[in-house]
Amino acid sequence: MTKYPRARLTAAVVVAFLCGLVFASGSNLTHLGWAQSKTAPKPTLQQVQPLVETQNAFEAIADHVTPAVVSIQTERFARTKTNNRQQRQRLPGGIEDFFRQFDPQQDQPSEASGSGFIVSKDGYILTNNHVVADADKVTVKLLDNRTYNAKVIGRDPTTDIAVIKVDVSDLPTVALGDDANARVGQWVVAIGNPLGLDFTVTAGIVSARGRSLGALLNTRYAIQDYIQTDAAINPGNSGGPLVNIRGEVIGINSAIASNTGFYAGYGFAIPITLAKQVMDDIIQYGKVRRAVLGINIGEVDPNDAQVAGLKDIHGVKVSGFDPADDPDASPAKKAGVEVGDVIVAVNGQSIDRVSTLQRVIRGFKPGETVRLDVMRFGDKKTLNVKLGEPPADRATDVASADESGRQPVSRGTERSYDKLGISVQAVPPELAQQARVGEQWRHGLLVTDISPSGPAYRQLSENTSIIERVLYPQKRDIRSPADFEDIVSKLKSGDLITLMVYDIRPPGATTTVTLKVQ
Repeated sequence: MTKYPRARLTAAVVVAFLCGLVFASGSNLTHLGWAQSKTAPKPTLQQVQPLVETQNAFEAIADHVTPAVVSIQTERFARTKTNNRQQRQRLPGGIEDFFRQFDPQQDQPSEASGSGFIVSKDGYILTNNHVVADADKVTVKLLDNRTYNAKVIGRDPTTDIAVIKVDVSDLPTVALGDDANARVGQWVVAIGNPLGLDFTVTAGIVSARGRSLGALLNTRYAIQDYIQTDAAINPGNSGGPLVNIRGEVIGINSAIASNTGFYAGYGFAIPITLAKQVMDDIIQYGKVRRAVLGINIGEVDPNDAQVAGLKDIHGVKVSGFDPADDPDASPAKKAGVEVGDVIVAVNGQSIDRVSTLQRVIRGFKPGETVRLDVMRFGDKKTLNVKLGEPPADRATDVASADESGRQPVSRGTERSYDKLGISVQAVPPELAQQARVGEQWRHGLLVTDISPSGPAYRQLSENTSIIERVLYPQKRDIRSPADFEDIVSKLKSGDLITLMVYDIRPPGATTTVTLKVQ
Protein backbone atom coordinates (compact mmCIF):
# COMPACT_ATOMS: atom_id res chain seq x y z
CA MET A 1 0.00 0.00 0.00
CA THR A 2 1.37 3.45 -0.88
CA LYS A 3 1.69 6.19 1.60
CA TYR A 4 -1.26 8.19 0.19
CA PRO A 5 -3.96 5.52 0.63
CA ARG A 6 -2.53 4.87 4.10
CA ALA A 7 -2.86 8.55 4.96
CA ARG A 8 -6.44 8.59 3.72
CA LEU A 9 -7.26 5.57 5.92
CA THR A 10 -5.77 7.23 8.99
CA ALA A 11 -7.75 10.39 8.36
CA ALA A 12 -10.94 8.38 8.01
CA VAL A 13 -10.36 6.67 11.39
CA VAL A 14 -9.79 10.03 13.11
CA VAL A 15 -12.91 11.51 11.55
CA ALA A 16 -14.96 8.47 12.60
CA PHE A 17 -13.70 8.75 16.22
CA LEU A 18 -14.61 12.44 16.44
CA CYS A 19 -18.04 11.76 14.99
CA GLY A 20 -18.54 9.08 17.64
CA LEU A 21 -17.71 11.54 20.42
CA VAL A 22 -20.17 14.06 19.01
CA PHE A 23 -22.88 11.38 18.80
CA ALA A 24 -22.22 10.17 22.34
CA SER A 25 -22.25 13.70 23.68
CA GLY A 26 -25.53 14.43 21.97
CA SER A 27 -27.00 11.28 23.47
CA ASN A 28 -25.77 12.23 26.99
CA LEU A 29 -23.46 9.22 26.99
CA THR A 30 -20.42 11.32 27.81
CA HIS A 31 -19.15 14.89 27.83
CA LEU A 32 -16.59 16.37 25.53
CA GLY A 33 -13.39 17.27 27.30
CA TRP A 34 -10.01 15.97 28.29
CA ALA A 35 -11.39 13.75 31.09
CA GLN A 36 -14.70 12.48 32.47
CA SER A 37 -16.03 14.73 35.22
CA LYS A 38 -15.54 13.27 38.74
CA THR A 39 -17.42 15.98 40.68
CA ALA A 40 -20.08 14.51 42.98
CA PRO A 41 -23.60 15.80 42.48
CA LYS A 42 -24.94 18.30 45.00
CA PRO A 43 -27.12 16.77 47.75
CA THR A 44 -30.81 17.06 47.17
CA LEU A 45 -33.14 19.02 49.42
CA GLN A 46 -34.50 15.74 50.78
CA GLN A 47 -30.97 14.63 51.71
CA VAL A 48 -30.07 17.92 53.43
CA GLN A 49 -33.32 18.27 55.36
CA PRO A 50 -32.56 15.60 58.06
CA LEU A 51 -29.26 17.33 58.85
CA VAL A 52 -31.04 20.66 59.21
CA GLU A 53 -33.64 19.07 61.47
CA THR A 54 -30.92 17.57 63.71
CA GLN A 55 -29.20 20.94 63.96
CA ASN A 56 -32.50 22.60 64.78
CA ALA A 57 -33.12 19.97 67.48
CA PHE A 58 -29.78 20.72 69.16
CA GLU A 59 -30.50 24.44 69.00
CA ALA A 60 -33.95 23.92 70.51
CA ILE A 61 -32.51 21.76 73.32
CA ALA A 62 -29.92 24.40 74.19
CA ASP A 63 -32.51 27.21 74.12
CA HIS A 64 -35.05 25.28 76.18
CA VAL A 65 -32.91 23.48 78.77
CA THR A 66 -29.98 25.83 79.47
CA PRO A 67 -32.06 28.45 81.36
CA ALA A 68 -32.94 25.73 83.91
CA VAL A 69 -29.30 24.67 84.38
CA VAL A 70 -27.41 26.30 87.25
CA SER A 71 -23.80 26.82 88.17
CA ILE A 72 -23.05 25.75 91.74
CA GLN A 73 -20.20 27.23 93.78
CA THR A 74 -19.33 25.73 97.15
CA GLU A 75 -17.11 26.83 100.00
CA ARG A 76 -15.62 24.55 102.64
CA PHE A 77 -13.90 26.10 105.60
CA ALA A 78 -10.81 24.68 107.32
CA ARG A 79 -11.47 21.46 109.23
CA THR A 80 -9.65 18.49 110.66
CA LYS A 81 -8.14 15.91 108.36
CA THR A 82 -10.61 13.50 106.79
CA ASN A 83 -10.25 10.11 105.23
CA ASN A 84 -11.00 11.42 101.71
CA ARG A 85 -7.47 10.69 100.55
CA GLN A 86 -7.64 7.07 101.71
CA GLN A 87 -11.05 6.62 100.09
CA ARG A 88 -9.81 8.14 96.82
CA GLN A 89 -6.96 5.63 96.71
CA ARG A 90 -9.52 2.84 96.45
CA LEU A 91 -11.30 4.34 93.43
CA PRO A 92 -10.94 2.72 89.98
CA GLY A 93 -7.97 3.92 87.94
CA GLY A 94 -8.58 7.20 86.17
CA ILE A 95 -11.65 8.14 88.21
CA GLU A 96 -10.01 9.78 91.21
CA ASP A 97 -8.93 12.98 89.42
CA PHE A 98 -12.54 13.90 88.80
CA PHE A 99 -13.11 14.20 92.56
CA ARG A 100 -9.86 15.91 93.47
CA GLN A 101 -11.37 19.39 93.41
CA PHE A 102 -13.85 18.29 96.09
CA ASP A 103 -11.14 17.16 98.57
CA PRO A 104 -10.26 20.15 100.78
CA GLN A 105 -6.91 20.35 102.45
CA GLN A 106 -7.06 20.22 106.21
CA ASP A 107 -5.61 23.68 106.84
CA GLN A 108 -7.04 25.79 104.01
CA PRO A 109 -10.58 26.83 103.07
CA SER A 110 -11.48 25.60 99.62
CA GLU A 111 -13.83 26.41 96.80
CA ALA A 112 -15.25 24.09 94.18
CA SER A 113 -17.76 24.24 91.39
CA GLY A 114 -20.34 21.99 89.83
CA SER A 115 -23.65 22.01 88.04
CA GLY A 116 -27.30 21.31 88.72
CA PHE A 117 -30.72 21.73 87.16
CA ILE A 118 -34.03 23.11 88.41
CA VAL A 119 -36.83 20.57 88.70
CA SER A 120 -39.59 22.71 90.25
CA LYS A 121 -40.69 26.31 89.84
CA ASP A 122 -40.34 26.86 93.60
CA GLY A 123 -36.59 26.21 93.55
CA TYR A 124 -35.76 22.54 94.04
CA ILE A 125 -32.51 21.62 92.26
CA LEU A 126 -30.94 18.23 91.55
CA THR A 127 -27.16 17.81 91.63
CA ASN A 128 -24.49 15.33 92.74
CA ASN A 129 -23.78 14.53 96.37
CA HIS A 130 -20.06 14.98 95.82
CA VAL A 131 -20.67 18.56 94.61
CA VAL A 132 -22.23 19.76 97.88
CA ALA A 133 -21.01 17.19 100.43
CA ASP A 134 -19.69 18.91 103.58
CA ALA A 135 -20.11 22.33 101.98
CA ASP A 136 -20.42 25.21 104.44
CA LYS A 137 -21.87 27.53 101.81
CA VAL A 138 -23.64 26.77 98.53
CA THR A 139 -24.25 29.46 95.92
CA VAL A 140 -26.34 29.02 92.77
CA LYS A 141 -26.08 31.14 89.62
CA LEU A 142 -28.63 31.11 86.79
CA LEU A 143 -28.08 31.75 83.10
CA ASP A 144 -29.32 35.33 83.48
CA ASN A 145 -26.66 35.90 86.18
CA ARG A 146 -29.11 35.92 89.11
CA THR A 147 -27.32 34.48 92.16
CA TYR A 148 -28.84 32.90 95.26
CA ASN A 149 -27.72 31.12 98.39
CA ALA A 150 -28.97 27.53 98.41
CA LYS A 151 -29.90 25.16 101.23
CA VAL A 152 -28.95 21.47 101.09
CA ILE A 153 -32.26 19.63 101.61
CA GLY A 154 -30.72 16.15 101.63
CA ARG A 155 -27.95 13.96 100.27
CA ASP A 156 -27.55 10.28 99.42
CA PRO A 157 -23.90 9.17 99.13
CA THR A 158 -24.92 5.73 97.88
CA THR A 159 -26.40 7.11 94.66
CA ASP A 160 -24.37 10.36 94.61
CA ILE A 161 -27.61 12.37 94.49
CA ALA A 162 -28.31 15.60 96.38
CA VAL A 163 -31.26 17.97 96.50
CA ILE A 164 -30.74 21.68 97.18
CA LYS A 165 -33.21 24.57 97.17
CA VAL A 166 -33.31 28.30 96.59
CA ASP A 167 -36.11 30.51 97.93
CA VAL A 168 -37.32 31.80 94.58
CA SER A 169 -40.54 31.25 92.67
CA ASP A 170 -41.51 30.94 89.02
CA LEU A 171 -38.16 29.51 87.91
CA PRO A 172 -37.57 27.75 84.57
CA THR A 173 -37.56 23.96 84.87
CA VAL A 174 -36.43 20.94 82.89
CA ALA A 175 -38.60 18.05 81.70
CA LEU A 176 -37.66 14.67 83.19
CA GLY A 177 -37.67 11.74 80.76
CA ASP A 178 -37.45 7.97 81.14
CA ASP A 179 -33.93 6.53 80.90
CA ALA A 180 -35.43 3.07 80.28
CA ASN A 181 -36.20 4.26 76.75
CA ALA A 182 -32.62 5.36 76.07
CA ARG A 183 -30.84 3.19 73.51
CA VAL A 184 -27.18 2.88 72.62
CA GLY A 185 -26.51 5.13 69.63
CA GLN A 186 -29.12 7.77 70.45
CA TRP A 187 -28.13 11.44 70.45
CA VAL A 188 -27.68 13.13 73.82
CA VAL A 189 -26.60 16.57 75.00
CA ALA A 190 -24.65 17.38 78.17
CA ILE A 191 -25.07 20.83 79.71
CA GLY A 192 -23.04 22.19 82.58
CA ASN A 193 -20.16 24.34 83.75
CA PRO A 194 -16.92 22.47 82.97
CA LEU A 195 -13.56 23.95 83.87
CA GLY A 196 -15.14 27.26 84.85
CA LEU A 197 -16.82 27.69 81.45
CA ASP A 198 -20.41 28.36 82.45
CA PHE A 199 -23.38 26.90 80.58
CA THR A 200 -21.47 24.83 78.06
CA VAL A 201 -23.36 22.51 75.70
CA THR A 202 -21.75 19.37 74.22
CA ALA A 203 -23.30 16.63 72.09
CA GLY A 204 -22.65 12.93 71.63
CA ILE A 205 -24.42 9.60 71.81
CA VAL A 206 -25.34 7.05 74.44
CA SER A 207 -22.34 4.74 74.08
CA ALA A 208 -23.34 2.10 76.68
CA ARG A 209 -25.93 1.36 79.34
CA GLY A 210 -25.85 -0.52 82.64
CA ARG A 211 -22.23 0.45 83.16
CA SER A 212 -20.59 -0.32 86.51
CA LEU A 213 -17.84 1.90 87.92
CA GLY A 214 -16.67 -0.58 90.52
CA ALA A 215 -15.77 1.09 93.81
CA LEU A 216 -16.46 4.64 92.65
CA LEU A 217 -18.81 5.43 95.53
CA ASN A 218 -17.23 2.93 97.97
CA THR A 219 -20.57 1.82 99.41
CA ARG A 220 -22.16 -1.62 99.55
CA TYR A 221 -25.27 -0.49 97.66
CA ALA A 222 -23.55 1.67 95.04
CA ILE A 223 -25.39 1.68 91.72
CA GLN A 224 -24.04 -0.24 88.76
CA ASP A 225 -26.43 1.16 86.19
CA TYR A 226 -24.67 4.24 84.80
CA ILE A 227 -25.40 5.63 81.35
CA GLN A 228 -22.17 5.98 79.39
CA THR A 229 -21.85 8.79 76.85
CA ASP A 230 -19.19 10.30 74.62
CA ALA A 231 -20.62 13.81 75.02
CA ALA A 232 -17.70 15.78 76.43
CA ILE A 233 -17.85 15.92 80.25
CA ASN A 234 -15.19 17.54 82.43
CA PRO A 235 -14.76 18.55 86.08
CA GLY A 236 -17.49 21.09 86.74
CA ASN A 237 -20.07 19.14 84.69
CA SER A 238 -20.92 17.14 87.83
CA GLY A 239 -24.62 17.43 88.59
CA GLY A 240 -25.58 18.77 85.17
CA PRO A 241 -28.24 17.17 82.97
CA LEU A 242 -27.79 14.62 80.21
CA VAL A 243 -30.60 15.38 77.77
CA ASN A 244 -32.11 13.30 74.96
CA ILE A 245 -33.02 14.62 71.52
CA ARG A 246 -36.54 15.48 72.76
CA GLY A 247 -35.15 17.83 75.38
CA GLU A 248 -35.87 15.48 78.31
CA VAL A 249 -33.33 14.85 81.07
CA ILE A 250 -32.40 11.16 81.19
CA GLY A 251 -29.38 11.34 83.50
CA ILE A 252 -27.21 13.38 85.86
CA ASN A 253 -23.61 13.70 84.69
CA SER A 254 -21.47 12.33 87.49
CA ALA A 255 -18.05 11.00 86.49
CA ILE A 256 -15.50 10.49 83.75
CA ALA A 257 -12.97 7.76 83.00
CA SER A 258 -9.63 9.38 82.31
CA ASN A 259 -5.97 9.00 83.20
CA THR A 260 -5.58 12.79 83.23
CA GLY A 261 -8.75 13.89 85.01
CA PHE A 262 -10.09 15.49 81.83
CA TYR A 263 -12.37 14.32 79.05
CA ALA A 264 -11.10 11.27 77.16
CA GLY A 265 -14.30 10.07 75.49
CA TYR A 266 -16.05 8.37 78.41
CA GLY A 267 -18.56 10.09 80.67
CA PHE A 268 -21.09 8.55 83.04
CA ALA A 269 -24.53 9.71 84.12
CA ILE A 270 -26.84 8.50 86.88
CA PRO A 271 -30.22 7.37 85.45
CA ILE A 272 -32.88 10.02 86.02
CA THR A 273 -35.51 7.52 87.20
CA LEU A 274 -33.23 6.59 90.09
CA ALA A 275 -32.42 10.25 90.79
CA LYS A 276 -36.12 11.16 90.85
CA GLN A 277 -36.91 8.38 93.32
CA VAL A 278 -34.12 9.59 95.61
CA MET A 279 -35.27 13.20 95.26
CA ASP A 280 -38.91 12.37 96.04
CA ASP A 281 -37.90 10.40 99.14
CA ILE A 282 -35.62 13.17 100.40
CA ILE A 283 -38.31 15.82 99.96
CA GLN A 284 -41.14 13.71 101.41
CA TYR A 285 -39.42 11.68 104.13
CA GLY A 286 -36.14 13.46 104.73
CA LYS A 287 -34.24 10.29 103.81
CA VAL A 288 -34.07 7.70 101.04
CA ARG A 289 -36.43 4.75 101.52
CA ARG A 290 -34.51 2.27 99.40
CA ALA A 291 -35.72 -1.31 99.12
CA VAL A 292 -33.01 -3.97 99.35
CA LEU A 293 -32.75 -7.73 99.21
CA GLY A 294 -29.87 -7.72 101.70
CA ILE A 295 -27.41 -9.58 99.49
CA ASN A 296 -23.96 -9.13 97.99
CA ILE A 297 -24.18 -9.77 94.27
CA GLY A 298 -21.97 -10.25 91.24
CA GLU A 299 -22.11 -10.90 87.52
CA VAL A 300 -22.41 -14.47 86.25
CA ASP A 301 -19.45 -15.86 84.28
CA PRO A 302 -19.39 -19.04 82.13
CA ASN A 303 -18.28 -21.24 85.05
CA ASP A 304 -21.04 -19.85 87.28
CA ALA A 305 -23.65 -20.50 84.60
CA GLN A 306 -22.44 -24.07 84.13
CA VAL A 307 -22.63 -25.05 87.80
CA ALA A 308 -26.00 -23.29 88.13
CA GLY A 309 -27.44 -25.40 85.33
CA LEU A 310 -28.08 -22.48 82.95
CA LYS A 311 -28.14 -22.96 79.19
CA ASP A 312 -26.81 -19.46 78.59
CA ILE A 313 -24.89 -16.90 80.63
CA HIS A 314 -27.29 -14.60 82.47
CA GLY A 315 -28.57 -13.77 85.91
CA VAL A 316 -26.99 -12.42 89.10
CA LYS A 317 -25.08 -14.57 91.57
CA VAL A 318 -25.56 -14.26 95.31
CA SER A 319 -22.15 -14.05 96.99
CA GLY A 320 -23.13 -13.12 100.54
CA PHE A 321 -25.62 -11.39 102.81
CA ASP A 322 -25.81 -7.91 104.25
CA PRO A 323 -25.27 -6.72 106.90
CA ALA A 324 -22.14 -8.85 107.10
CA ASP A 325 -22.01 -8.67 110.89
CA ASP A 326 -25.61 -9.92 111.16
CA PRO A 327 -26.40 -11.92 108.02
CA ASP A 328 -29.48 -13.49 109.62
CA ALA A 329 -31.11 -10.05 109.37
CA SER A 330 -30.92 -10.17 105.57
CA PRO A 331 -34.42 -10.25 104.00
CA ALA A 332 -33.19 -12.63 101.30
CA LYS A 333 -31.64 -15.05 103.77
CA LYS A 334 -34.81 -15.04 105.86
CA ALA A 335 -36.71 -16.08 102.71
CA GLY A 336 -34.36 -19.00 102.01
CA VAL A 337 -31.89 -17.54 99.52
CA GLU A 338 -28.45 -19.16 99.79
CA VAL A 339 -24.94 -18.11 98.85
CA GLY A 340 -24.23 -19.50 95.39
CA ASP A 341 -27.81 -19.03 94.12
CA VAL A 342 -28.21 -17.32 90.74
CA ILE A 343 -31.21 -14.97 90.49
CA VAL A 344 -32.75 -15.33 87.03
CA ALA A 345 -36.11 -13.56 87.42
CA VAL A 346 -38.02 -11.14 89.69
CA ASN A 347 -41.82 -11.27 89.55
CA GLY A 348 -41.50 -13.06 86.23
CA GLN A 349 -39.18 -10.43 84.71
CA SER A 350 -35.97 -11.94 83.38
CA ILE A 351 -32.73 -10.76 85.02
CA ASP A 352 -29.68 -10.75 82.77
CA ARG A 353 -27.17 -8.75 84.85
CA VAL A 354 -26.59 -6.79 88.05
CA SER A 355 -27.77 -3.46 86.65
CA THR A 356 -31.08 -5.03 85.59
CA LEU A 357 -31.69 -6.46 89.06
CA GLN A 358 -30.94 -3.10 90.65
CA ARG A 359 -33.28 -1.32 88.24
CA VAL A 360 -36.12 -3.76 88.98
CA ILE A 361 -35.71 -3.74 92.78
CA ARG A 362 -35.56 0.03 93.03
CA GLY A 363 -39.10 0.09 91.60
CA PHE A 364 -40.33 -1.29 94.95
CA LYS A 365 -40.53 0.13 98.44
CA PRO A 366 -39.38 -1.43 101.73
CA GLY A 367 -41.99 -3.82 103.06
CA GLU A 368 -43.19 -4.96 99.64
CA THR A 369 -42.73 -8.60 98.61
CA VAL A 370 -41.10 -9.83 95.41
CA ARG A 371 -40.90 -13.31 93.93
CA LEU A 372 -37.40 -14.49 93.07
CA ASP A 373 -36.63 -17.33 90.68
CA VAL A 374 -33.18 -18.70 91.45
CA MET A 375 -31.02 -21.53 90.12
CA ARG A 376 -29.28 -23.49 92.87
CA PHE A 377 -26.63 -25.75 91.36
CA GLY A 378 -29.03 -27.24 88.83
CA ASP A 379 -32.29 -26.90 90.78
CA LYS A 380 -34.79 -24.08 90.22
CA LYS A 381 -36.30 -22.49 93.34
CA THR A 382 -39.00 -19.82 93.73
CA LEU A 383 -38.78 -17.70 96.88
CA ASN A 384 -40.84 -14.78 98.21
CA VAL A 385 -38.72 -12.02 99.74
CA LYS A 386 -40.10 -9.16 101.83
CA LEU A 387 -37.84 -6.25 100.95
CA GLY A 388 -36.05 -4.37 103.70
CA GLU A 389 -34.10 -1.13 104.09
CA PRO A 390 -30.31 -0.90 103.86
CA PRO A 391 -28.39 -1.02 107.13
CA ALA A 392 -26.52 2.03 108.33
CA ASP A 393 -23.27 2.54 106.46
CA ARG A 394 -20.15 1.61 108.44
CA ALA A 395 -17.95 4.24 106.82
CA THR A 396 -15.92 4.79 110.01
CA ASP A 397 -15.16 1.11 110.39
CA VAL A 398 -14.27 0.84 106.73
CA ALA A 399 -11.80 3.68 106.94
CA SER A 400 -10.18 2.37 110.10
CA ALA A 401 -9.66 -1.02 108.48
CA ASP A 402 -7.80 0.45 105.52
CA GLU A 403 -4.75 -1.39 104.21
CA SER A 404 -2.41 1.54 104.83
CA GLY A 405 -0.15 0.78 107.78
CA ARG A 406 -0.90 -2.93 107.77
CA GLN A 407 2.09 -5.09 108.63
CA PRO A 408 3.26 -7.86 106.26
CA VAL A 409 1.54 -11.21 106.71
CA SER A 410 3.58 -13.71 108.70
CA ARG A 411 4.17 -17.00 106.92
CA GLY A 412 2.87 -20.16 108.49
CA THR A 413 2.57 -23.73 107.24
CA GLU A 414 1.46 -23.40 103.64
CA ARG A 415 -0.11 -25.99 101.40
CA SER A 416 -0.13 -25.71 97.63
CA TYR A 417 -2.87 -26.86 95.26
CA ASP A 418 -1.56 -26.97 91.69
CA LYS A 419 -5.01 -27.92 90.43
CA LEU A 420 -6.22 -24.45 91.41
CA GLY A 421 -2.91 -22.61 91.22
CA ILE A 422 -2.93 -21.40 94.84
CA SER A 423 -1.16 -21.78 98.16
CA VAL A 424 -3.03 -21.39 101.44
CA GLN A 425 -2.42 -21.25 105.17
CA ALA A 426 -4.38 -20.64 108.35
CA VAL A 427 -5.34 -16.98 108.92
CA PRO A 428 -2.56 -15.35 111.01
CA PRO A 429 -3.99 -13.85 114.23
CA GLU A 430 -2.10 -10.58 113.76
CA LEU A 431 -3.62 -10.12 110.28
CA ALA A 432 -7.09 -10.83 111.60
CA GLN A 433 -6.58 -8.22 114.30
CA GLN A 434 -5.10 -5.56 112.00
CA ALA A 435 -7.80 -6.01 109.34
CA ARG A 436 -10.57 -6.35 111.94
CA VAL A 437 -11.68 -9.67 110.52
CA GLY A 438 -14.82 -10.92 112.29
CA GLU A 439 -14.68 -14.10 114.33
CA GLN A 440 -16.88 -15.93 111.82
CA TRP A 441 -14.25 -15.44 109.07
CA ARG A 442 -11.07 -16.30 110.98
CA HIS A 443 -11.37 -20.08 110.72
CA GLY A 444 -10.86 -20.25 106.93
CA LEU A 445 -7.74 -20.49 104.77
CA LEU A 446 -5.84 -17.39 103.67
CA VAL A 447 -4.68 -17.43 100.05
CA THR A 448 -0.97 -16.56 100.19
CA ASP A 449 0.19 -17.22 96.64
CA ILE A 450 -1.49 -17.39 93.21
CA SER A 451 0.06 -18.80 90.05
CA PRO A 452 -0.33 -16.52 87.00
CA SER A 453 -1.02 -19.62 84.91
CA GLY A 454 -3.60 -21.11 87.29
CA PRO A 455 -7.40 -20.87 87.25
CA ALA A 456 -7.45 -18.69 90.38
CA TYR A 457 -5.41 -15.93 88.71
CA ARG A 458 -7.40 -12.65 88.90
CA GLN A 459 -10.21 -14.49 90.66
CA LEU A 460 -8.63 -14.49 94.14
CA SER A 461 -6.20 -12.09 95.80
CA GLU A 462 -3.03 -12.84 97.70
CA ASN A 463 -3.15 -12.15 101.45
CA THR A 464 -6.69 -10.74 101.29
CA SER A 465 -8.87 -13.68 100.14
CA ILE A 466 -9.98 -16.13 102.83
CA ILE A 467 -11.60 -19.36 101.60
CA GLU A 468 -14.52 -19.98 103.97
CA ARG A 469 -16.64 -22.66 102.34
CA VAL A 470 -16.90 -24.98 99.37
CA LEU A 471 -20.36 -24.71 97.77
CA TYR A 472 -19.89 -27.10 94.83
CA PRO A 473 -19.45 -30.03 94.12
CA GLN A 474 -20.41 -30.45 97.79
CA LYS A 475 -21.18 -28.01 100.58
CA ARG A 476 -18.60 -27.95 103.34
CA ASP A 477 -17.24 -25.33 105.72
CA ILE A 478 -13.45 -25.05 105.63
CA ARG A 479 -11.99 -25.27 109.12
CA SER A 480 -8.54 -26.62 108.27
CA PRO A 481 -6.28 -27.48 105.32
CA ALA A 482 -7.43 -31.09 105.76
CA ASP A 483 -11.02 -30.08 104.99
CA PHE A 484 -9.93 -28.40 101.79
CA GLU A 485 -7.58 -31.22 100.82
CA ASP A 486 -10.34 -33.80 101.18
CA ILE A 487 -12.41 -32.03 98.50
CA VAL A 488 -9.71 -30.84 96.10
CA SER A 489 -7.97 -34.24 96.00
CA LYS A 490 -11.08 -35.78 94.42
CA LEU A 491 -11.29 -33.24 91.58
CA LYS A 492 -10.18 -34.08 88.04
CA SER A 493 -9.03 -31.79 85.26
CA GLY A 494 -12.03 -29.91 83.85
CA ASP A 495 -14.11 -30.24 87.03
CA LEU A 496 -15.64 -27.11 88.58
CA ILE A 497 -15.40 -26.01 92.20
CA THR A 498 -17.32 -23.09 93.70
CA LEU A 499 -15.82 -21.32 96.71
CA MET A 500 -17.27 -18.78 99.11
CA VAL A 501 -14.50 -16.28 99.81
CA TYR A 502 -14.26 -13.45 102.32
CA ASP A 503 -12.21 -10.44 101.21
CA ILE A 504 -10.63 -8.61 104.15
CA ARG A 505 -10.21 -5.38 102.19
CA PRO A 506 -12.72 -2.64 103.02
CA PRO A 507 -15.66 -2.81 103.11
CA GLY A 508 -15.12 -6.52 103.92
CA ALA A 509 -17.53 -8.79 102.09
CA THR A 510 -18.00 -12.30 100.80
CA THR A 511 -18.03 -13.35 97.18
CA THR A 512 -18.36 -16.60 95.26
CA VAL A 513 -15.77 -17.83 92.77
CA THR A 514 -16.14 -20.81 90.44
CA LEU A 515 -12.86 -22.25 89.18
CA LYS A 516 -12.20 -24.88 86.52
CA VAL A 517 -9.60 -27.39 87.69
CA GLN A 518 -6.51 -27.63 85.50
